[in-house]
Parts: sequence; structure tokens; C-alpha cells
Amino acid sequence: MSEASELRYLATHEWGRIDEEGILTVGISEHAQDLLGDIVFVELPDIGKELDAEEESAIVESVKAASDVYAPLSGEVIEVNEKLLDEPEIVNSSPLEDGWFFKIKLNDASSFENLMTEEEYNATCEE
Repeated sequence: MSEASELRYLATHEWGRIDEEGILTVGISEHAQDLLGDIVFVELPDIGKELDAEEESAIVESVKAASDVYAPLSGEVIEVNEKLLDEPEIVNSSPLEDGWFFKIKLNDASSFENLMTEEEYNATCEE
């Protein structure tokens, strides 16, 4: 199992961090919040919702645009970051820590290894 603090990414700018219980915390990357600018609204998935990998699962809106947030992997939503409902700007100030969106109990924790590493993700951002 990978180190708990290691982030993996989707090309669509979501990150995931897995813990030892196979729970995946999901958020958007530093790069994505940078592109969006000041975030003013976040819509989160319902707890108990089953998500498929790369399924639209949340919405983030900024002064510039609205953007879908995709689930990196398949599983059940077990927790959402309710702080974002009142303070969506947390995503701007702490996208990789306090600004997480939701947590998924993964159907298959080993699939985490299939997501992009930070180096691979950064290479896609430079293209």
C-alpha cells in the first residue's frame, strides 16, 4: 500500500489521497483552483451515493466558471466537507488539505495505483 500522504491525480485536475482503511479523500489540484480563480460555491455529492470512476460527482464554481469534479475511483461517498458549503474559498487557500471535497470508501483500493503520480500530472498541465 502506498504512503498515506501520497497524492494521485486525474487528468481532469482531481487529486486523491488514500488511507490505510482504503478511504479516498478527493479534492481539486492547486493548478485547478489557480485556473478557476476565486471559488464562490461548491456542490457536494450525497453521502451514500455510489460513484463510478471518472463520474461527475461535485461542482465547483468560481467568479470565472463552473466546473465538474470527477470521482477518481469507484466507491461509496461516506463523508463530505460541509465547511465548503459556507466557506468555499477554503479550496483556494488549502486545495490539498482543508479544501478536500468528499471521501469515498473504495470498491477496489488497489486501483489507486492506476492514477497519475504528481510528476505525470504536472507533465499534463504543462502541455
